[in-house]
Order: sequence, then structure tokens, then C-alpha cells
Amino acid sequence: MSHDSPGAPRRQFIRILGGGAVFAATAAMAGTLAGCSSEMPADAVAPWSGPGNEPDLRRWILAHAILAPHSHNLQSWLVDLSQPGEMRLFCDTTRLLPQTDPFNRQIMMSQGTFLELLVLAARQRGQRAEVTLFPDGVFEGPVPEAGPKARAVARVRLVADATLAPDPLFQQIFKRHTHKGLYDPAREVSDAAWTAMAEAAQPAAGGDALLPPTTGLRFGRLGPSGTGDAAALERQREIAREAWRIELTTPRTMLESLKLVRLGAREISQHRDGISLTDPMLVLLGRVGLFDRSKAPAADDPAITGQIKDFNANLASTHAFLWMTTPGNDRATQVNAGRAYARVQLAATAHGVVMQPLQQALQEYTEVAPLYRAIHQLLAPQGETVQMWARVGYAGGGGRHDGQAPRRGVDAIIRA
Repeated sequence: MSHDSPGAPRRQFIRILGGGAVFAATAAMAGTLAGCSSEMPADAVAPWSGPGNEPDLRRWILAHAILAPHSHNLQSWLVDLSQPGEMRLFCDTTRLLPQTDPFNRQIMMSQGTFLELLVLAARQRGQRAEVTLFPDGVFEGPVPEAGPKARAVARVRLVADATLAPDPLFQQIFKRHTHKGLYDPAREVSDAAWTAMAEAAQPAAGGDALLPPTTGLRFGRLGPSGTGDAAALERQREIAREAWRIELTTPRTMLESLKLVRLGAREISQHRDGISLTDPMLVLLGRVGLFDRSKAPAADDPAITGQIKDFNANLASTHAFLWMTTPGNDRATQVNAGRAYARVQLAATAHGVVMQPLQQALQEYTEVAPLYRAIHQLLAPQGETVQMWARVGYAGGGGRHDGQAPRRGVDAIIRA
């Protein structure tokens, strides 16, 4: 799941229709370029400043939960607050990824990341969040429509408990982000950071336990400070490179991402989700009709080859990977794997470590099937499901540094 947004190269979506056309358009509108701000609009990132003095406990909790990572930054969360002391989480079926996530596994993990931040926030206020997954019955097929008869992903009951101690991971919620640029190849992830990440993925004690023992989630790592070697690292890079290339050169999967591009401050403020592009030149090209989101570029288009080159450079700077596997792959396991990933990323944040999910090879559409088999043979040879695979490290110098992704706010996810 590339959570939050699908990666650095995707932030450079642009179909160059010819150098002369771009040059002419730039020259003709040079006076307007200064007005194409590269800053993220303040209203789009306002939720990262916190809920302030929000008097409603449940809304205060939700103001933290909406900062969870989500595939393509879709934020497919709907919450029903009609019952006092309770929250029911539904999946917004208008915010799915049918091309790259046809079985909604990543979407279910993204429901889990939301639930885990909700649990952490509730605990901070002395509330035990008792989570019941799929209280209306599990849906193994397509996610049910978000109508009056929709089945909830989870029911969360808040119970005051003065014995609860705040979880230290809560303090990392507003610092967390998905870093999609270069990593520093000279810095190894410390043993302390690896240990913290592994421990964060384990079941916790108490009524708000992260994972039930039957989930059987396993945490794996590969890097110079772990069990890795150069050949094993390069094999993971190879799989990631090829999976990325396939997604970019498969028209229907590329279009799925293109349709989620938010170009410039106006679109970002309007949607506050998806893939945000703020580069002044891209905004300018969009204004003159040279940023085409209606059809996928050809495989040899500079828009594609440039993204592949940039992504490969990012992978080359990566010297550590982590993964999480489970014996099963049912809906509850997918949600709980998302909860675990949220904790792992928060634990990494506390140690200054950044990460980027590499979900392309874990996706279940036809064209990427050989890479799906390859990564599972490598990371889960006993037949388990790889729920998460990510590159890990420290943000590198000289490259782009990611800030927090836009969020729609609490009002946008409350189900009427």
C-alpha cells in the first residue's frame, strides 16, 4: 500500500507533448508562473495541527485517526456516531482501487491503520477502545456498498479505564509521514530501531489488544545490520523495480493513479486526498492543457521513463527492507495487519527512521502475477501471505523530503 500516496515518481506525472510545445506555453505564460505556488495549501494540511480544544471526545479521537496512512491517500473511512459511546467504522465504497487492489486487501489494511490510531488516541484520554471487527458479519467478496444496509468493518465501544497508561507511540502520530524520496545509503538502521519496530508489531495485553494470538503475524527484516547480504538486497530491489514498471506501463493501472492526481493548490484544497502535485511548472502545464489525465502515456513516453529512472534511483539508495507476513489472509487478518503496520511506522518515526511501502508486487491483478509469486517465494516460502513490504532507512540529503499528505478532516468521514 503505498500509503498516503503512491511514491515520489508519481508526484511528477506529466505527459510531455513535445519540447517545443512546452517551451512555447512556458514562454507565453511566464508571467503567471510566479502565481503557481509550490506550497501545500494550509487548509489541506490543517488536520496535522491537531484537534485543539475539541469538546466532543469521539471527534477528538477521530481527529487523530484520520492521520493514518492509506493506500493512494484515498481515506476510505466512514464513521457512524449515532450510538452514544460507540463508533462504527464503514468502508467508503466510492474510494476503492479496483484496478490495482481488486480484492480490497490494501483497503482493508487501511481500515486497520485508522483503527490503530483511533485506539491510541482513545487510550490517551483514558478510554479503552473495545474493537469488534465485522459485527454485522464478514464480507469475503467485494466490499458492500456504503448504504443503509452496509456491514461495518468495526464497532468500537469506548469504556473509561483509569488504569490505562498512554502508549508512547501516540506522540509520533503528528510526526509520521511516508518518505518516498532518496534514502541515505551511508546510514544503517540501528538495532534499537529494528527492535522497536518488531516489538510494535506484537500482540499487546488488555482489552484493546493489537492482534489476537491466532493472527500469527511475523515481522521480517533485511539490511546490513540484520541478516542481509548484497545479493539478497539486490533481489528485492529487482522485484520492486519490475513491479513498478509493470504498474506504470499497464494503461488501466496507470490511469487509476492519474485520476487521483490533484494538481495545484485549488484542486488540493477541493479534494484534500489523492496524489498532490504542487510543482509550479506542472500547474502551469495543467492550465494550458498539457497535463493529460484522460489517457495513459505510452511505455516509452518521457513521463514513464523518467518515473522509472527516479524510482530506480530511490531503490538504489535503499539498503534495508522490512516485511510482515500472516498464515491467513482473511478480512480480519488484513485489518489487523494494517493495525500492526501503523504501529511499526510510528515506532520507526520515534527513531528517526522513514519508510515507503512497496505494494506494487503485492497487488493481485493479472499483469503483476509473476512478481507477486516471486516476492512471496522470497519472503514467505512456507505459503504465508505478505501483507506489507517496505523500504526502510533515513531520509537522504539532496533529494525531496516529504511532508504530511492532505487530509479531509473529521466532518468528511462522519456518516449521516
